[in-house]
Amino acid sequence: MAGVYLHIPFCKTRCSYCDFFSGTNFKSRSELIAAMQKEIAERKDYLHLAPVSTIYFGGGTPSILPVSDIKSLLNAVNSNFQVDKDAEITLEANPDDLNAEYLNELRSIHINRLSMGIQSFDNEQLKAIRRRHTAEAAIQAVKEAQSAGFDNISIDLIYGLPGQMLQSWNEQLDKAFSLNIQHISAYGLTYEKNTLLWQQRQKGTVQAVDDETMIAMYKSLVKRAAENGFEQYEISNFSRSGYRSRHNSAYWKQEPYLGVGPAAHSYDGNSRQWNVASIPHYCENINSDKQYYEQEILSEQDKYNDFIMVSLRTIEGINLDNLNRQFGKKRAEYCLVNAQKYIESGKMCIKDHFLRLNQEGILISDRIIVDLMIVEE
Repeated sequence: MAGVYLHIPFCKTRCSYCDFFSGTNFKSRSELIAAMQKEIAERKDYLHLAPVSTIYFGGGTPSILPVSDIKSLLNAVNSNFQVDKDAEITLEANPDDLNAEYLNELRSIHINRLSMGIQSFDNEQLKAIRRRHTAEAAIQAVKEAQSAGFDNISIDLIYGLPGQMLQSWNEQLDKAFSLNIQHISAYGLTYEKNTLLWQQRQKGTVQAVDDETMIAMYKSLVKRAAENGFEQYEISNFSRSGYRSRHNSAYWKQEPYLGVGPAAHSYDGNSRQWNVASIPHYCENINSDKQYYEQEILSEQDKYNDFIMVSLRTIEGINLDNLNRQFGKKRAEYCLVNAQKYIESGKMCIKDHFLRLNQEGILISDRIIVDLMIVEE
C-alpha cells in the first residue's frame, strides 16, 4: 500500500502560528496545477507499482481551489497510479470556504473525507491567531458537510492558545464532541520561530500558557475523548471506531508515499526526498526538466531512529518482534536497555510484545524518543 500527498501552498491569509510553506498570492495557481500534474506523471514509478490506498490534499488551504483544479489533480493520480476503489481521499478545508454547492461538487469527484481546520470555537481566540472564520461558520460548515453526505469528517483543534484557560478548552471540546464528527486532531500550541505569534511572544504582547495548564488540557482531552467514544490511536489523534486517518496511519507505519508540489516530502523506505520550497523555482524546474528536489539516502541508523520515532507516537507503540527482525538483536537490546528506566517509573510498559508509552510517558514523549534513538555508531 502507498499514499499520495498533494501540497496546495495557497492561503487567503496567514495564521499567526503557522510556519508551513504557503503564500497568499494566487497568480501562479494555474501554472502550479499544471506543474503538479507533470510531476505526478514524471514520478509514476516512484511507488514501484504499489497500489495507492490514500490521497491527501494538504496545505496551505486546498479548499480555496476550484473543484476543477482538484479534479484535474485527481485525474492525474488516477491516470498514473493504481488507485484502490475504496481509497481514502482527504481534502483539508477552511470552514468559510465550504458551502452546499462546493461540498456537493467535492462529493461528485469522490472526495470522501474532510479535514477541517477549526482550531477553536471561541471567536476571540480565532481573531487572536488570525483565523478567517468564526465559530458559527465552523459549526455551519460541519452541518452542511454532513447534509452533503460526508460521513468521515475530522476537525483540528489547538489547545494552549494565548490567554486560554482550562475551562475554555473544555468548552471547545464539548462543542466538538456535540457535532457528531468521526475524528479529532488536537495539538498543543507551539511558538515556531519567525512566525507572527513567536514575534508577539518575544515582544511580550502574548504570553504562553504555563506547562501545568497545558498538561491539564491534554489530560482533559484524553479523558473526554474516551467518554465520547473516541479511541486515542496516536498522541494527537482520536477517532471513532473504524475512522482512523488511513493516510496519517501509513506515515506512522512507514509505508511509502509520494509528495507532490512545492515543499512536499516523499519517502520510499530507503530515502527521503523534499521538493524545493518555492513556487516559481518549482514550476520553472519542472517545466525545464531540471531537478526540483533534494534527496537523503537513509542509513540503517536513520531507519532505526525513524522506526522508533513514528512507532512511539502511536498508541500501540514499538513492535518488538519487528524491531528485532528489521534491525537485529543489538539495536533491539539497545532500545530496551534505554527504555528500562521509563518502564520502572511507570511511563512505559511492555504488553503483547509491544513497547508503548503510558499516559504519563506521553507527556514527555519527545524526551523518551530521543533517549531510545541511536546518536552515533
